[in-house]
Amino acid sequence: MSRTRQLMAALREALGAADPLPPAPALPPVPPPPARVYSPRPERSAFAAEAARHTTALLGIGHVGTRYATDVVLQFQAELAVAHAAVGAELPDGWAEAQGFVGLTTRVTSHREFLLRPDLGRRLSDASLDAVRSRCTRGADVQLIVADGLSAVACAQTGKQLHDAVAAACRARGLSVGTPVAARFARVWLEDEIGQETGARVAMILLGERPGLGTGDGLSAYVVYEPRIGKTDGDRNMISNIHARGTPPDEAGARLAALAAAMIEQRISGVTLDLGRLGEVAGGRGYRAPQVRQRLVNA
Repeated sequence: MSRTRQLMAALREALGAADPLPPAPALPPVPPPPARVYSPRPERSAFAAEAARHTTALLGIGHVGTRYATDVVLQFQAELAVAHAAVGAELPDGWAEAQGFVGLTTRVTSHREFLLRPDLGRRLSDASLDAVRSRCTRGADVQLIVADGLSAVACAQTGKQLHDAVAAACRARGLSVGTPVAARFARVWLEDEIGQETGARVAMILLGERPGLGTGDGLSAYVVYEPRIGKTDGDRNMISNIHARGTPPDEAGARLAALAAAMIEQRISGVTLDLGRLGEVAGGRGYRAPQVRQRLVNA
């Protein structure tokens, strides 16, 4: 007999000689698990439904229990992907020249560096600085700069259209416009150096703005009087959300031309500019029709 079997036999013999164990107490009956209960998604209020028709913001999205509904989460993730894609896009080589612009680059050498080093996107490369000095008209009333900024998608889609709208509106007001230029890997303050080098009275950079949820095609325009290196954000005025669902390029062009004219008239820009003296800008569309938020997913 093996050692293991001997031990088991001895254990059985010992247990048989010992006092028997008392019977185990009877366990109370266990109730069945509760049925899973899902909180019904509440109906949207009439106020939230009406308000949502006039904005693309997320309003009255409701909830399931303590969480968002699945379709809301999926829509949010899809819109975030649109924003990421816009930030990650780059202007193709030769785009500026194909659109009739003088192509410029900043001191940035790669898209990754552009995102990590905003300071390098505020100054021209040596070759581009030479191009501005040799190819651009000096002393114009308004120097326009088209740039990628944080959405090359917006720049490629609407940059040329907005530039032409602003240029036409400026000329209609009797303002001269400088040589068309477009900059790659550019930040807002790049307009200071370009405006300083061209001797323009006003510099205006039209660049892709930081994307929001589902909005990767918006442009912003920053305008500064007597541009020179060292100007601050307090010296600038701007219009944002220039796209089909926000301020259309043609309407933005009229407003920006009026802004430039006011700067030249008042000889100032930024927080001290008297915007009340701009008056009504012709061409406004008045009340905006109800907006519809684009559905990117179906849940």
